[in-house]
Parts: sequence; structure tokens; C-alpha cells
Amino acid sequence: MITSGVYRVAITVLILMGLAMETSKTDAIDNSAVAKELDTFLQRAAAADEFSGAVLLARNDQIVFSKAYGLANKDNKTPNAIDTKFNIGSMSKMFTAVAVAQLAERGKLSFTDSVGKLLPEYPNKDVAAKVTVHHLLTHTSGMGSYHNDAYFANLEKMRTVRDLLPLYVNEQLDFEPGASWQYSNSGYALLGLIIEKVSGQDYFDYVKEHIFKPAGMVNTDSYEIDKSVSNLALGYTKMRFTGGTDPSGARRPNRRPAKGSPAGGGYSTVEDMLKFSLALRGNKLLSQKYTELVMKGQVATTGPGGKYGYGFGDKMIDGKHIVGHNGGAPGIGANFDIFPESGYTAVVLTNYDPSAMSAVVTKLREVVGSAQNASR
Repeated sequence: MITSGVYRVAITVLILMGLAMETSKTDAIDNSAVAKELDTFLQRAAAADEFSGAVLLARNDQIVFSKAYGLANKDNKTPNAIDTKFNIGSMSKMFTAVAVAQLAERGKLSFTDSVGKLLPEYPNKDVAAKVTVHHLLTHTSGMGSYHNDAYFANLEKMRTVRDLLPLYVNEQLDFEPGASWQYSNSGYALLGLIIEKVSGQDYFDYVKEHIFKPAGMVNTDSYEIDKSVSNLALGYTKMRFTGGTDPSGARRPNRRPAKGSPAGGGYSTVEDMLKFSLALRGNKLLSQKYTELVMKGQVATTGPGGKYGYGFGDKMIDGKHIVGHNGGAPGIGANFDIFPESGYTAVVLTNYDPSAMSAVVTKLREVVGSAQNASR
């Protein structure tokens, strides 16, 4: 055991050294110029009240740019900071997928296992018999989203993975599993139940112990709405929670559930998301085989040129290969991009509506694209 641990540490160090050497050999951009360009762009957006949040760009473990803008709390004028915790929405699906892959790697389940095999008492017999773990991970199960009227009516009461079950358990499948692609929050909530059953741990405890802790993510968790949490950004929205824009155009505090879920709603920082990127690509969370498996696109999505793997999107955008995920809801916007070939990670977290991050995400991708072209 001790020898194996020593080898793992040594291998990790060698990997990181290799990444650092690669950066020094091929880095053909002026980081200070990039930082100035991004800061000018973001200051202008913040001054126009078009952006509030934090942004980070790194190449492997070298941070090229990180800075926060706007207010985390408008009432007491608390500014956003690099260590401010933002709601990351559906980016939490990556943690759920990695957790499932860890259990598969340990032989606790198989991606081809049906829901009924893993949860023998699951009451929806159609789902139990036809839907597999692979279908749930890739959004090809035919299940929908538990974000329905009952969810919004009981938003502040949802605290456990099992609390969500009545919201979706009786829903009929929209298509035969595997026949199509449909983004499914219900499917990821169900994966949370599977993780609890197979691991014997509460879902939130599992991801803290097996993902956040080994990655060094000390500021990432699902926080209960009535608990005091330091450095937490409050969300501000122009949207109605059930969709559409408020005609007044005025921002107001958003509503949020009592706690996040395996489908989304956890909190993190830009620095912690970089740690997640490094831990994932350094094979600290999964072996190389399983890391490649979760990140590789497997099924076509409804978007142009995109595929979905196990909790990760895998796409080509303007010639750039990007793997990651985003998240969004009223007063919540989050985007996580890994550029596998060049080693860049770009993170945008905002406590405004998702539209507030769109231009920032585009700008970061342009900057990385220029850097990649300069390195060739």
C-alpha cells in the first residue's frame, strides 16, 4: 500500500513536470498582454453592468489571468473575489459522472447495468427494465427534467437526493432509451440515487471525499440555503424562474433550492475548478483509461458539432477542441472549458443570468485560439 502510494505521487509529480516543460517550450504568447486584454474587456463589461463574477485562464497549472468583478452581495456592497463561491448550475453533472466512473472502475457497477439491477425497488418498471447507467450519463435515457411545477412549488424543501424522487419517478419515457438525445436533469438525479445505493454513502459526502478532497477543492460543495456560508455570491436575475424575462428589466435576487443536487446547483470557485481540471487530467480522480472515457464524446447532441460523453461535452468550436460543461439558471451562469491539446483551462462564473457570460466565454476562446495558433 505504501509503495503504491509513493509510486502514484512520483508519477503525478513527473506528469506535472512534463506539463510545465511543455508550457515553457511552446508558450508563444505574452501572458501579461493577454491579461491586460482580458481585464480591459471585462472592466468594460462590468462598468456597463453586463458582467458580474470571476474569470480564470490557465495553461496547465500556470495561471495566465484571474480576476473578479461586480458585487457578490448588492445589499452590503460585498465585492466578488477570486475565492467567491458561485452557483455552478449543471457543471455539477461532471462530479456526478466522475463519481459513477469511479464506482465502475472499482467494479461496483457497470455502465451497461440497468436501473432495476442497481435499484431493485425502483417503482417505475419501464425505466428499471430499459434504462442503463450509460443512458443516464449520456442523456439518452428518454427521461426528462424534474424542473416542473411541483419542483418550483417546493423549491426550498429539497435537501436530499431522495427528496427529488417523487418529482420524476412516475414520468413516462419520451423515447426508447438509446434512440435519441435529450438533456435530462431527472436522469442525473437518478444517478445520485445509484451512487448512494452502490457506495453506501450520502451523495454529497461521497463527492466531497472522493472528488473534492483528492483534488484539493476546499471551496466546493452543495450548501443548504439556510446555513451561513462565507464568500458566497448571491444571484441576481432579470428572468422569471420558470422562464422568460421580467418586462421591467430590473435585476432582483434569484430563488434557489434548499440544496444542490447530482444534476446541478452546487457551488465552487474559479480556482477550485482549475484544481478539478488538473486533478482530472493528471489522473488523480480516475485512471487514464476512465478519464479518457468520461471526457470523450459518445453521442451526438442537438447542438452543432457537439457530442456528449459521460458528464462532459466534447465539441469543436471554430477549429478548437473543447471538453467541459456549462450551467445556467436565473442569476446563475457558469462555463468550464478544457482545451486538451494545448492544456488551457478557462472558467467563467457569474452571479448574473447566463447571457452575462456569453461574450466572456467567446472572448476567452478567441484568446486561447490565438495562443494555440501562435504555438504551432
